[in-house]
Amino acid sequence: MTDEPESFPLSDWRVIDLSTEIAGPYCTKLMADAGADIIKVEAPNEPDSLRRWTASGHPLAEDEDGALFQFLNTSKRSIALDSRIPADREKILQLAQSADLLVESFGPGGLAERELSIEEIKAKCPGLSILSISNWGLEGPHARRPATEFTLQASTGSIDYRGLPGRKPVYAGGRIGEWAAGSFAATSALSAVFSARKTGQGHHVDLSIFEAMVLCLTVYHDLNSQFVEGPLARSIEIPSIEPGKDGYVGFCAITGQQWTDFCAMMGRQDIAEDERFLDGRRRMEHFEFMQEMIHGWTREHTIEEMIELAGLLRIPVAPVGNGQTLPKMEQMKERGVFRTGPGGFLQPRPPILFEKASLKTPTAAPRLNENHEEILAELASYRKKSGELNEDSLPLAGLRVADLTAFWAGPLATSYLADMGADVIKIESIQRPDGMRFAGAVMNEHIWEWSPVFHGANSGKRDLTLHLDHEKGRALLLRLIAKADVLIENFSVRVLENFGLNWEDLKKINPRLILVRMPAFGLEGPWRDRPGFAMTVEQASGLAWMTGYRDLPLVVRGACDPIGGMHAIFGLLTALEHLRKTGEGQLVEIPLMEVAVNMAVEQVIEESAYAHSLSRDENRGPVSAPQGVYTCAEPDNLVALAIPDDATWQALRQAMDDPEWAQNPDWATSEGRRTHHDAMDEHLEAWFTQQPSDQVVEKLLSAGIPAARLINAHHLMPNPQLENRGFFQDMPHPFTGTTRYPGWPMAFSGFPRALHKRPPPTLGQHNHEVLREELGLSQDEIDELENEKIIGTRPSFM
Repeated sequence: MTDEPESFPLSDWRVIDLSTEIAGPYCTKLMADAGADIIKVEAPNEPDSLRRWTASGHPLAEDEDGALFQFLNTSKRSIALDSRIPADREKILQLAQSADLLVESFGPGGLAERELSIEEIKAKCPGLSILSISNWGLEGPHARRPATEFTLQASTGSIDYRGLPGRKPVYAGGRIGEWAAGSFAATSALSAVFSARKTGQGHHVDLSIFEAMVLCLTVYHDLNSQFVEGPLARSIEIPSIEPGKDGYVGFCAITGQQWTDFCAMMGRQDIAEDERFLDGRRRMEHFEFMQEMIHGWTREHTIEEMIELAGLLRIPVAPVGNGQTLPKMEQMKERGVFRTGPGGFLQPRPPILFEKASLKTPTAAPRLNENHEEILAELASYRKKSGELNEDSLPLAGLRVADLTAFWAGPLATSYLADMGADVIKIESIQRPDGMRFAGAVMNEHIWEWSPVFHGANSGKRDLTLHLDHEKGRALLLRLIAKADVLIENFSVRVLENFGLNWEDLKKINPRLILVRMPAFGLEGPWRDRPGFAMTVEQASGLAWMTGYRDLPLVVRGACDPIGGMHAIFGLLTALEHLRKTGEGQLVEIPLMEVAVNMAVEQVIEESAYAHSLSRDENRGPVSAPQGVYTCAEPDNLVALAIPDDATWQALRQAMDDPEWAQNPDWATSEGRRTHHDAMDEHLEAWFTQQPSDQVVEKLLSAGIPAARLINAHHLMPNPQLENRGFFQDMPHPFTGTTRYPGWPMAFSGFPRALHKRPPPTLGQHNHEVLREELGLSQDEIDELENEKIIGTRPSFM
């Protein structure tokens, strides 16, 4: 890191940050790390509530900001202005005129309540992009519906399917939806500014936290529901997080080979060959037997022994991390991931590493109004720079991307690049197609064309098959790379080099190339060669530690894949800005483990700053009390309820006709309700069992109380909010027919909402087109490649 401003890729960017809580500040933190000037604007009497927040309830001195606020707001500046005061309002508008981006999270009507408006800001600042972050989005029938992160999860369908048969389902802890929204916000912010610099016209980006959670927490079950009938069964992965002699260890066995190897490790080859246990769904049907068998073996071994054994068989495995253990893990220590920040507590470094571009050494988060005078003094002289105007508003039009990614994180990233205008050529092979083509796929003749996750993460691309173990296949790939702007991959670390694609050689072929690598644990360190899937990373990073029953931790189910994908895009766009300034290509590394560690940062912060250990608490959380899932009059219908403050508790009392038990004075405060949560749950459970689910949810919502009926993830649609906002896009597919595809959780004012330009490609669909048009091959040459099985359209093993 260096503190020379010209070395920062976003050094000439200015952002006015009116946002609060997690999503907006994390978005602007990523930009601050890359050198942008972030001016945090707060009303003197309504500062960011995170200034007084600790997850543990640790008391703060009057002049002390909470540690999470300090982490999220490092390297920013602060000015206190009240937009309801005309003079302050004018200063905010002047700041906006000097900026590239304004970020706000006041929700529908929130700016108007503060005597500001999108229309007025845009009229005065036509080149400014505005990013609005809200629970549901600014428009739609649910836009003003009361909600918390917990009730939004219930509305996505993600809570209902996470858990054990016979027990209530559990939500994903750690406020993961807000962190996910922050990563989408950062990506969309850079996209909007890139576009504005081409056209001179800024965007208004309307980002929905709910839609971000639909993408991150449900693993495309909305797509799956179009391919298979019936509800989605409640389940967990088997194996997943299992008890050992000295703690928990996390396994992943989502492929058939991994399950076979896992059984062999336990000495149970008979189980591997038993058709009753061949996939996760069937293993779940025999849950008690599976648990007894697996625990019988794991409890006889230490974590270290199991990691060593699994590693020998290439089974994805990891210790289960938390706020205490994460900084001590050998991979974290070797790579220097954690360091003492300006606030005096441990915090992780930014999760994106650049070969050439520099990141800013973090400075202390500002005290409220700390930089008032210097910011106002700059207004007279600060002039925003503009780029060269271009008619094509899509920010990545003309960008050429060679896409070697597979599974979920990488393909989702490149799908976004395609929707932003890039020409993305997905490269796989008939010998080794993208493994996600077979995940959850419908059993039919063309099984590899029916995976819902592949469909969801691969729209907009062209598909080329190349046998990269063959010299001719590698030679053709190198010719594509020579013409590309970007090469992106998420293999295990050793794979790229095994294909003969050494970075030093690639730079010679194409000096302006940006290589984006997304390893599970990093390109260096003692874990570099370990296989890692999303579950493995979540187990190790602490994300899984916050999710599950008190007596059994569960896994978050893949949320870190799409979040990692968004960080990869942010890293690439930042590298493109460096390329624009310097002409230099570079290697960009985004380890999924370090992305996930940043999402789970509050555990480490609370441990380091306040000596408090956070842990899973089923459906309870640090923000709301009470918070839980309650059974209604229809036994199969559950309702999620969250009471975020004392006023909402009073509203709940009135909605229940103020029963005597609710009048307990000890429950008038959040602290008291949290202390007596068990007793409250008994009363609430009894009350809810007398209420029909739909009617009680409507009653609570009309009283301003966050509530939602848990839906099955296969029954997300019809959904009036998603339909009103145009979240889904129908496209014809050669095998699945007309299919409804999810879009992105942000609507750009300057782009159509339906951004997918083509459906996900079939295997090798564009072989002839790419080889002929991009590389100039003749039909005879293409036919020869087909005969040699260097290209093809059907897996060679099918």
